[in-house]
Amino acid sequence: MNKKNFCVIMAGGIGSRFWPLSRTQKPKQFLDILGTGKSLIQQTFDRFAQVIPKENILIVSNEEYGDIILKQLPEITKEQVLLEPMRRNTAPCIAYANYKIREIEPDANIVVAPSDHLILKEQVFLDVVKKGLDFVAENDSLLTLGIQPSRPETGYGYIQINGHQDGKIVVNESLRKVKTFTEKPDLKMAKVFLESGDFFWNSGIFFWSLKSITAAFESHLNEVDTLFREGTGIYNTDNEHDFIAATYPKCKNISIDYGIMEKADNVFVLCADFGWSDLGTWGSLYDMSEKDTYSNAVQGKNVFSYDNKNCLINLPNDKLAVIQGLEDFIIVDSDNILLICRMEDEQKIKHFVNDVRLEKGEDFI
Repeated sequence: MNKKNFCVIMAGGIGSRFWPLSRTQKPKQFLDILGTGKSLIQQTFDRFAQVIPKENILIVSNEEYGDIILKQLPEITKEQVLLEPMRRNTAPCIAYANYKIREIEPDANIVVAPSDHLILKEQVFLDVVKKGLDFVAENDSLLTLGIQPSRPETGYGYIQINGHQDGKIVVNESLRKVKTFTEKPDLKMAKVFLESGDFFWNSGIFFWSLKSITAAFESHLNEVDTLFREGTGIYNTDNEHDFIAATYPKCKNISIDYGIMEKADNVFVLCADFGWSDLGTWGSLYDMSEKDTYSNAVQGKNVFSYDNKNCLINLPNDKLAVIQGLEDFIIVDSDNILLICRMEDEQKIKHFVNDVRLEKGEDFI
């Protein structure tokens, strides 16, 4: 393996759209949502460890998850876990990782990925990762993976590529210059995107050399870069924790997409298809799950289902439930919380969570 290749796994989210299974104390990246025997972060780590030296894989997360990360990933050291004192979106966490890596390998090439994505075609994905790292090692470019869209999805951001008319797009091989980034469209616009052939889903998986991403921060997010640059010589020492604790409150809350990727002029996309889902919602889990004869996705060993259609049912194995006569519903039982809502209304789950927080406090969140 190339010792100059690094991986940064972002694992700080709370996964509120997967409530009530995903809770603040143990969000979805630490859960075995897919029933494989491994949590999502364990699957992500194991996947990248096949192409990146284990000692070069860093996990960025919130302070409250430090212990669970080390418990679930015993292969890594405490120094590989970067703990944020507060949530400031993806740009600050990437800047933190950049300077941490810089003290170890100034010529590093980096892949950055979320901890909670589903990858069905793992070997294809690993081949794409190698291709991406090779590209940024040789080019002063920022690279993102664009996923071949299979439907007019309104829950994802999109990337429009340049040069579609210059030649056929070869999925998993074609590298194209990015023309625009577009936020989540309505259904009408999503259909236009799908039909055009110029738009790919934004996977949120990035590649760059340390030199290229540092230059991009200096140009487009210099105020963030300056804060972390002041810690040069402090990273990987006993003083790092105190420095980060003092630095994060000064950081603006901004994503890497908005802060850099949408503004830089050296952004490329690798058009890919490796069975990807961001597992952002119960609906996305339903789409990727095995179904019974009536298109129900059922997880739980003691579920008695009668006359149900197109439902997602997620119950603990020790919970016996009889469910009858529902169509297009989400039914989730977790600890002391039961959620039943229409599949079409799953975007309201965040609203439900906020209402519960206001009425009942944090005990149920």
